[in-house]
Amino acid sequence: MRTDDGMTPDPSVPDPAAATEAILANMADGGHRAVVVDSPPGAGKSTLVVRAARELTEGGERPIIVAQTNNQVDDLVERLAREHPDIAVGRLSGSSYAPSAALNALTNAVVGRTLADLTGCRIIVATAAKWATVRDATFGWAILDEAYQMRSDMLLQIVERFERGLFVGDPGQLDPFTIVGTERWIGLPHDPTQNGVSVMLEHNHGIPVHRLPVSWRLPLTAAPTISRAFYPFTHFTAGTGADTRALEFRTTGFARTDLDETLAQAFTTGWALHELRRRHVPRTDTETLQTATDLAGRLLERGAVATCERHRSGRELQPGDIAIGVAHRDQADLVRAALVRTGSTGAPGVVVDTANRLQGREFEVVIVVHPLSGRRDATAFHLEAGRLCVLASRHRQACIVVAREGIADLLDSHPSTDPVHLSVRAKFPDGWEANQIMLDKLAQHRVAA
Repeated sequence: MRTDDGMTPDPSVPDPAAATEAILANMADGGHRAVVVDSPPGAGKSTLVVRAARELTEGGERPIIVAQTNNQVDDLVERLAREHPDIAVGRLSGSSYAPSAALNALTNAVVGRTLADLTGCRIIVATAAKWATVRDATFGWAILDEAYQMRSDMLLQIVERFERGLFVGDPGQLDPFTIVGTERWIGLPHDPTQNGVSVMLEHNHGIPVHRLPVSWRLPLTAAPTISRAFYPFTHFTAGTGADTRALEFRTTGFARTDLDETLAQAFTTGWALHELRRRHVPRTDTETLQTATDLAGRLLERGAVATCERHRSGRELQPGDIAIGVAHRDQADLVRAALVRTGSTGAPGVVVDTANRLQGREFEVVIVVHPLSGRRDATAFHLEAGRLCVLASRHRQACIVVAREGIADLLDSHPSTDPVHLSVRAKFPDGWEANQIMLDKLAQHRVAA
């Protein structure tokens, strides 16, 4: 039986069905201009969005849904159209958008360049950037998905498009992304780089804030650790039991290597730390990135089979079930190139990307190149708690971390020194604390290369 250090689900965590009903009741009573839903990784944000949209249409509303990326919009449109075949779903897009084959196959999904193209649709979905171009329509309700990823200046551009909003998102992951320096705005009430949810709550008192208490993605091996490291004030539990999910190899007879030791540790406990020898290296460290590539190739080569509540008799993992997560785009490029060179069948199909782009996605097994591996310093970027949270919380079965020895010493020599700004709430946990908690956990599952 796989456990997480003997930890059991928190008995104070509320029933997820009751939490959902309370959210929908707040929306129905009409007494609030907004409702906020905080959600841990894999807690069913999309399920809530789809259900809330249905409830609103049944009540005579014509809701809009605001997502942050085109991929998120496509996923929501496809899911809405499939689960509610009696409702016409509109996809508001730009002139260069090309719908996927899956979207074209849906008879109740309509793609339009303007709202006039979607007059017959009961639900309309688009990115925040696209909604910001709309100037001639107002809707009763908007559902804002991944709302903590939205900058407050973007919310300001679209807020006149709706009268009430359901804000759904994960407060523990990456803050809204910007490529410019933000120091000039820190602490100011009009700081455009704050997330939209925090700013909305700051200026609208009495808004109900709910939380989804169960992660249906993270297994029991992971949920307590992720909760303690990244959600210290809003604990959650796993929705599956200790015996629900398992990984095994169907093929045998392979020579035992350190890669196999790491995979065995991950398959048995849900976690593994593949630790390379200590060395200061550039972030494009070939050995570390190649090791992550080799682990994915080895997993596919040996034919890993996953058993879970969806596939009780087991299902062999495909390349798309595996992700390699990194901190930088040049690291991702090097891993993709290495996957192409590998001899493992299907290895190039493994998903490789940065934490920013993996946010919101889900895989069976995730291989993480630790952001602090081989570094001489611990910068704010690499210590960002949300970055590590995203990388360590994408998996349904197991998470394997590849890193060079010495991260604990690096953290000890670089304690958190973030400046304190007036009128800015301290963020908890900070990256230093979250990394320490995760390292303590990974140390129990260490395999020395």
